[in-house]
Amino acid sequence: MNGMVEAAVGFAADPQGNGVAYVRVGDGGGSRVMRIPFTVRRFPALLGREVGYAALTAVGAAMLHRGFERVHLCVDDTRLAGDLQEHRDVPAALTLAYVRLRCALNQFREYGIAGSPQGESDLTARARSEVAMHVAA
Repeated sequence: MNGMVEAAVGFAADPQGNGVAYVRVGDGGGSRVMRIPFTVRRFPALLGREVGYAALTAVGAAMLHRGFERVHLCVDDTRLAGDLQEHRDVPAALTLAYVRLRCALNQFREYGIAGSPQGESDLTARARSEVAMHVAA
């Protein structure tokens, strides 16, 4: 797939590190949603930042596997988007996750990332709901 595709991403993980990401590819009537499970080693001091890195790494791998070459990712986490856009220094516990994510994203012919300041998306709410159901079960 050669054209740039828009991909909205929502994600969540439980305290044990079992996570799920939902990705809406495209807009309007031509969109589809992918469900991508992932795992992450949790670090309480990071306040959940590690979840976004693991989720986007899994999303990147899944999209590449499905033949996407050019993507623009939109996530609810503006700090994560800023880390990637501005090449910020991250806490030591996130360094390896940051490198893995950069490696995954650099496999695309072209990519962009933006943070959505509008609050929790329906995809994030869906992921959080699924994770909460599994924790309660």
